[in-house]
Amino acid sequence: MAYKHFEFIEKHAGLLAVLTAIMVSLGGLAEITPLFMEAHSVKAAPGVQPYDPLRLIGKDVYVANGCYLCHSQMIRALRFETERYGHYSTAEESVYDRPFQWGSKRTGPDLARVGGKYSDEWQRLHLMDPRQVVPQSNMPGYPWLAHNKIDAADVQARMRTLRKLGDPYTDAQIAAAPAAVKDKTEMDALIAYLQGLGIDNEPRPTASKTASASEAPGASGATP
Repeated sequence: MAYKHFEFIEKHAGLLAVLTAIMVSLGGLAEITPLFMEAHSVKAAPGVQPYDPLRLIGKDVYVANGCYLCHSQMIRALRFETERYGHYSTAEESVYDRPFQWGSKRTGPDLARVGGKYSDEWQRLHLMDPRQVVPQSNMPGYPWLAHNKIDAADVQARMRTLRKLGDPYTDAQIAAAPAAVKDKTEMDALIAYLQGLGIDNEPRPTASKTASASEAPGASGATP
């Protein structure tokens, strides 16, 4: 008896298409909704702050010039990855990234922990002409960034927009933005952004955890 209902559906293509679409939609919602809710529950870890004005522009320069097409910022929790690049990436590190820079495409190395690995001058030479410091590199140069000045009003507009999206920028921080980018170029901004990766967005222990660690037996160097 029940088969007759299935037979009726199978013989009516329109009804079959509608019911198939409904079931696929329900299945998709069951898969997507939990991930969507979890993504919105991620909060910034202690010590992780929104980008300062110069690094904010540097991140946008990074995205605008397609650096993400060859460099990921996602270290997987695999031994051969962590031994080469450092501690694996966590969602809290990228909570203020719009868009986030995670990915798997690596024509060049991962940059999630590149901050402080090289000097500012090395980064500048590398961006001007990569083969000055890495002869085998196939990365293009970006010399024009050294001549592109930063629009302070544009920086403030971006910060106000990001505040509407949830970034905790204060009025004082927005007002101070022009001074922070005065006489700076897009090259300076990009270098500042790179030098902060894995440092400025690194979660730090809270004061209570630090105090607990200092009070632990043997923390002061005394033997039990």
